[in-house]
Amino acid sequence: MTPLQFEHLYESEWNELENALNRLRNRRRRLADEHPLSGERIAELYRRACEHLALARARAYPAHLIERLDQLTSDAHQVIYQHRELGLNRLRRLFAVEFPRAVRAHAPYVWIALVVFALPTLVLGVLVYHRPDLILSIVSPETAAMFEQMYSDAAESIGRRRDASSDWAMFGFYIRNNISVSFQCFASGLFAGVGSLFYLAVNGIFGGAVAGYLTERGLGSTFYSFVVTHAAFELTAIVLSGAAGLRIGHAWLAPGRQTRIHALVTAARESIVLVYGVVAMLVIAAGIEAFWSSARAIPNAVKYAVATFCWIVVLLYLTLQGRRAS
Repeated sequence: MTPLQFEHLYESEWNELENALNRLRNRRRRLADEHPLSGERIAELYRRACEHLALARARAYPAHLIERLDQLTSDAHQVIYQHRELGLNRLRRLFAVEFPRAVRAHAPYVWIALVVFALPTLVLGVLVYHRPDLILSIVSPETAAMFEQMYSDAAESIGRRRDASSDWAMFGFYIRNNISVSFQCFASGLFAGVGSLFYLAVNGIFGGAVAGYLTERGLGSTFYSFVVTHAAFELTAIVLSGAAGLRIGHAWLAPGRQTRIHALVTAARESIVLVYGVVAMLVIAAGIEAFWSSARAIPNAVKYAVATFCWIVVLLYLTLQGRRAS
């Protein structure tokens, strides 16, 4: 089917949906309408427009046709969902359906981000464990000494910095630090995705080097019992931030039949759901890190048991949650 035949075949449905959306935006006019709108009909037209958009992209139809359908489905989504799903209902749908579904939709980028982050972590961890002096190539001697103090047996609260007087102060520090790292991984994707790859690798190198150094110093038990629980949320969020950045970078490098600006807008709209989920995961991670991971009174066995539960929950949530709704 040629693009012209495709447009002629379905244009009447698109026009009908556009007219319905215009009527929904104007509540006064809608109330005075003699013929009330059918919600089922609008939902059907919206689903069909989404199918037409997918077909147009798969068949590489002209950019103007894809742009029209993309704008139409975007407008319909805003009118249907933003007007009907507000507050807690909107948040519930975001985290119960849209976020895990977005993770699965971005699976290729997630796997690339995971490899780029995890491989340097493992390599540097092994290297620094066997050559502890290599830590000075990653951090300053003062920083290395600070890490030893934070995870020593003499530390009153595990992982607390010298300048933090309470767990609440550390909670604020963790939120600021984690969101800063994730924002770097996401926003730097604008540089053709290279920035996201760079920050993922740098954070992997840093984390692996610190883990290898503390393990060699005999502080592995304290360090791993501290990081293992909140890492389920924090490290996953960092990888997902990098994946969102890679999606942006890919749109810039390979816009296809769309203009580069329009491809970036589309990629941003698709990946912003990942960013919402990442922020929520980082807040959860900060809370666990400040109030649970740092507690010396909790036995390591309990921490490892809870960590196992958290990792299983996160993996099942991202792989299974929202499949029925999708």
